[in-house]
Amino acid sequence: MSAAEQPAAVLEVREVTKRYGHGRRDTLRALDGVDLTLHRGEILALVGESGSGKSTLAKILAGSTSQTSGQVLCDGVEITARRHSTARRRIQMVFQDPYSSLNPRMTVRSALSEVLRVHRVVPREQIAEELSRLMSLVGLDDSALDAYPSQFSGGQRQRIAIARALAVRPDILIADEPVSALDVSVQATILDLFESLRSELGLSVLFIAHNLAVVQHLADRIAVMYLGRIAEVAQTDTLFASPEHPYTQALIASVPRMRPRDLEQPPALDGEPPSPIHLPTGCRFNPRCAYAQPTCLIDEPALERVAEGHSVACWFAGQLQQAPTKQSEEFA
Repeated sequence: MSAAEQPAAVLEVREVTKRYGHGRRDTLRALDGVDLTLHRGEILALVGESGSGKSTLAKILAGSTSQTSGQVLCDGVEITARRHSTARRRIQMVFQDPYSSLNPRMTVRSALSEVLRVHRVVPREQIAEELSRLMSLVGLDDSALDAYPSQFSGGQRQRIAIARALAVRPDILIADEPVSALDVSVQATILDLFESLRSELGLSVLFIAHNLAVVQHLADRIAVMYLGRIAEVAQTDTLFASPEHPYTQALIASVPRMRPRDLEQPPALDGEPPSPIHLPTGCRFNPRCAYAQPTCLIDEPALERVAEGHSVACWFAGQLQQAPTKQSEEFA
């Protein structure tokens, strides 16, 4: 899809930073100049290792915390953590652990009805009808309304958490690792649910994950984050076929495959990320990069466009030997 055909941006992140301990010697830079765009009706995946800043960005977008600097815009209008109730309703979040995000002492009916009443989504006499609609959207029967969270499986609880987020009729869903706490057999059904919700409701979804394989068949685009910065952004097919950043290449190569020869291969990505308090100079991936050159240890690369819809933060993008070829075929 060309830039001219790209849907309008519904959510924009511009040079967003988040620092903890500001003004002290040991300042933790959770986010360090993040630029990101979510288009209307798009599913954008944000992937990276634990500690890369994904959940911090999600909390800023949902309004549960504020950024240190930078802008967050919804339909071109800047929003802050202290936002109007209408703006809060437009962006809703689905959390990783559905059980801890639901009140164990409230039935599904009570929990969802409370949301509908507080936000005045529908008149009181239409609440019962709206509850049935929400259950249908997430693939549950009306009989689930009178049960408690403890009576459901993990996948069913996540569906209820999604229904609660949908209750206020948002435009944008921020899904923070919504399948990582679920059995592998259940993950696919929740991923299918996000796709159907996007198609049926026209939702825009920022889907956060640490496993690239989870989002390959769901996301339209993928943004790869490392230590508080975006390392690469591309269409999903492009990213899997031609990853340009060494970190992206390593993430793709690290996805387990059921092939005997892979058992003998060394890890594609060694070690742990450096501390966000004491970041390395230059490119922050250089301590773990097999291609690091003297320039990488001195200057930090900016996120630059290398092709239509494909941006990379690497001094040697397009010049590096890629990870094993035909990645997209191996994951098909």
